[in-house]
Amino acid sequence: MPLPDEGRPLGAGDVGRILGLDAATLARLGRHLELLRLWQERINLVGEATLADPWRRHVLDSAQLLRFVPGNARVLVDLGSGAGFPGLVLAICGVPEVHLIESDRRKAAFLREAARITGCTNVRVHARRIEDVEPFPADVVTARALAPLDRLLELARPFFAPRTVGIFPKGRQAEAELTAAARRWKMKARIEPSLSSPEGRILVVEEVSRADSP
Repeated sequence: MPLPDEGRPLGAGDVGRILGLDAATLARLGRHLELLRLWQERINLVGEATLADPWRRHVLDSAQLLRFVPGNARVLVDLGSGAGFPGLVLAICGVPEVHLIESDRRKAAFLREAARITGCTNVRVHARRIEDVEPFPADVVTARALAPLDRLLELARPFFAPRTVGIFPKGRQAEAELTAAARRWKMKARIEPSLSSPEGRILVVEEVSRADSP
C-alpha cells in the first residue's frame, strides 16, 4: 500500500480508505480528536505541531497497528498511554479489552473522558506508574514514544505471556534499538514499514525472554 501524500493533511475519509474503517468508527475517532484539541488548551497532551495533521500523526499512526494484532487477541496493554495513542484508538477500532497505563493523573483523567465520549466500555485506565500496576498476561503490548526497545521490554515483561506480541512504533532508529536490545533479550522480531510516515518503522516482537534465562 503506498504511503499517503505528506504534502497535505489527511482527513477522516483518507484514513477510512487506507485502513478500511467504517463511518461509525471514524466518527468515534473524530470525537477523540475533538476532545484532544479542547484539552490541549489546558494541558500538554501531544506536540502542538502534530495537531496540524492529527488524522495522520495520531489516528493513522495508531490504527495501522491493527495489521499486526493477532485475530484471536483479546487483551491489549498500552504503556504510557498519554493522549490515547495508540491504545484508545485501537480500542475504538475493536480490540476487545484495552488497558491504558498512564501515571500522569491529568492525562489519565483525559483518557477516562475520551473513553466515555467515544463509547469505549472496553477500556480500563490505570492511573499508576507502569511498575506499580499488578501484572497480568496480555495478548498484545503497545507503547508509542515511551522508551528505547531495551527499556520497553523491561517495562512490558510483567505483561508478557508465551504468546504475547509486542507492537512498538518507532522511527529510523528501529534497527539500532533492536540490535541494542538483543544484547539482553532473546526474541523473534521483525521491522515493518509505517503507513503514516516514510521514516516510521514498527517493531513487532514475539517469544521474548531475557538472554540470561534458561
